[in-house]
Amino acid sequence: MKKMIRLYIVAWILALGLFNVISFVAPSLLGQDKYTSVSFWCGYILITLCFLGQLVCTVLALKADSAKKLFYNISLITTSFTGLIVSFIVGGVCMLITSFAYWIGVIACTAVLVFNVIAVLRAKAAIGGVDAIDKKIQPQTFFIKSLTVDAESLMARAGSEELRAMCKTVYEAVRYSDPMSHEALASAESQITLKFHMLSEAVTQGDEASARVAADELVILVSDRNQKCRLLK
Repeated sequence: MKKMIRLYIVAWILALGLFNVISFVAPSLLGQDKYTSVSFWCGYILITLCFLGQLVCTVLALKADSAKKLFYNISLITTSFTGLIVSFIVGGVCMLITSFAYWIGVIACTAVLVFNVIAVLRAKAAIGGVDAIDKKIQPQTFFIKSLTVDAESLMARAGSEELRAMCKTVYEAVRYSDPMSHEALASAESQITLKFHMLSEAVTQGDEASARVAADELVILVSDRNQKCRLLK
């Protein structure tokens, strides 16, 4: 992520530099007196502030400590980038048409800036809300996620094709189970944990008969657990 941030900052500096070159060279070529035009400076300040805001939003988004958080933060990047584009349109018009009355440029640029700030704050709030929901749900999905990992590991350790097929059946049953847990499912999940332990011992010992019985019972227990889970929704 740090490399991406450094590369983005370099690209941002180049883009801002190009904007400044165009801003202070083009009006001279057109014969405009930019320094006395309030409209020009309103547009210039608007675009510069949006440039800075876009940099801050992108750096904060790229500092995400996981791929999931980075995915959530994409909305922050796109929102700030959209605001930058809008500022280029409105600010660019104010910079080019310096004959505007000063109050038109002030109102237009201020309105764009306010709307951009509100949009970014709303995006940030939405990201925070989704992240809070994830943290709340995570403990409730731990059982199935953990069991899925254990089932996949057991399948890889199976010493024969027959045992591997049994483990795969259990793995598929667990993998496609409802991930949400509930206090009312504690007894069913306890039985599943116990039966999975029996399956693990049978697979480790190479006991295909015991493994088959444990696998069949485990699939039934998982199915019963999923039916109860649906009733709780």
